[in-house]
Amino acid sequence: MRDDDVPVLIGSGQITWRDTDPAAAPEPMELMAEAARRAAAGAGLGADALAGLDRVAVVNLLSWRYGNPPRALAARLGATPRDEIYTTIGGNTPQALVNRTAADVAAGRVDLALVAGAEAMATLRRAQKAKVRLAWGAETQGRPESFGDPRDGTCAVENDHGLLMPVFVYPLFENAIRASRGRSIADHQAHVARLCSRLSEVAAGNEHAWFRERRSPGEIATPGPDNRMIAFPYTKRMNSILEVDQGSAVLVASTRRARALGVPEDRFVHLHGSADAHDLWFVSERAGYAHSPAIRAAGRRALERAGCGIEDVDLLDLYSCFPCAVELACEALGIPDDDPRPLTVTGGLACFGGPGNAYSLNAIAEMTDRLRAAPGKRGLVTALGWYVTKHSVGVYGTDRPAAPDAHAQGTDPAADDALQRALDAEPHPALAAEPEGEATVETSTVAFDRDGTPMRGIVIGRLADGRRFLANTPADRDVLESMCARETVGLRGRVSPGSPNVFVPA
Repeated sequence: MRDDDVPVLIGSGQITWRDTDPAAAPEPMELMAEAARRAAAGAGLGADALAGLDRVAVVNLLSWRYGNPPRALAARLGATPRDEIYTTIGGNTPQALVNRTAADVAAGRVDLALVAGAEAMATLRRAQKAKVRLAWGAETQGRPESFGDPRDGTCAVENDHGLLMPVFVYPLFENAIRASRGRSIADHQAHVARLCSRLSEVAAGNEHAWFRERRSPGEIATPGPDNRMIAFPYTKRMNSILEVDQGSAVLVASTRRARALGVPEDRFVHLHGSADAHDLWFVSERAGYAHSPAIRAAGRRALERAGCGIEDVDLLDLYSCFPCAVELACEALGIPDDDPRPLTVTGGLACFGGPGNAYSLNAIAEMTDRLRAAPGKRGLVTALGWYVTKHSVGVYGTDRPAAPDAHAQGTDPAADDALQRALDAEPHPALAAEPEGEATVETSTVAFDRDGTPMRGIVIGRLADGRRFLANTPADRDVLESMCARETVGLRGRVSPGSPNVFVPA
């Protein structure tokens, strides 16, 4: 890589829209456009500099359909980029886009790129309730390049047993983590509440956070009218908040273009190292639920490329859609429970806000700003898609990498392919199609309705021969309440085949 081709983040922008009038709210495309203008301003550039973009990449949108979002965004910015990229679904995609873009800059394929994302789900929900018709942008012509793995996150048997919505899947990981750590239900709930409270402290000081208030562990852990139980052990305040209006953008350039534009070099932030990987694709395939081999592998690879260890990282943003995502990342990266470093720079998805697939772009934008304010420090961002499935990691710093050729993602595809093949080959139990007989719970959760009533028990378990099964419990309130009051991991019972399969605790 020539010095002129070293990739740098030169600008970052964020916007959080709080006006409650749906008729006055900007659509997602305008949130992205405004974030892009702010990114240009952050680089010391006028908005007219965005006309020179040769790539516009947009994170998959949930709250509105545009057909070709990169082209719609480029048109608002006066740009005619050569490359138009739109991601598949996945919270990992913002970091993966930055990884891809940095590699393309390093290879001389891109000079100035915009990565943007936004959602206006809060306005959409308000408009639906008020019966207000939103006159937002329509379809845009053309077909952008698709980026990311397009596979669905769940399979048919998982869907049949309630493993579809994230709010009902992630608690399965949390309860497995609790059992693996040897904590009681009460002790672990207190641990998770402290973790969430720490994240809320950061959100309280972040002007872009949706909820700018510190919540105590008790406020987070205690169910109530405004903090109902969603799925055991998670209350509402432990869940990512999707109903937000937020946008973000970063500008990635070659040093050649950045210098030609007159961007001061003290605005440069480098991607020191990065990596992408995924765990065994379906939740029912995983070797276990208290660890993520792919976060560990991707984290190690990114840190190796950056030439540092996790102890050398000053700033962290660990993906936090649910507490277990943070805990899995800490375990995989070697971050102890008592580590004094804040685990987020934004405040996390439950407090800062979770704008669909785009949250990690806010984290990258915030990390860029924090690093510029503290030259010489390093920051690490983890991003996650589907159900602890797809992972992307980036290590950032203001210092120019000592060996940028070694650290740009994508420069060693053979090594990356070998890493993924090793993860794909991980031994895991076979899934029984029609399980029957004595069985043991591997992990479980109980889903609640909006009135706070337990409505469904979800079990992942093992038969005596080691095969795994998925099942629901009888819809008996005593059974469901018991599953929230006692340790179910290791609990024995019987499973019977059906649609769905049924597990009856002993």
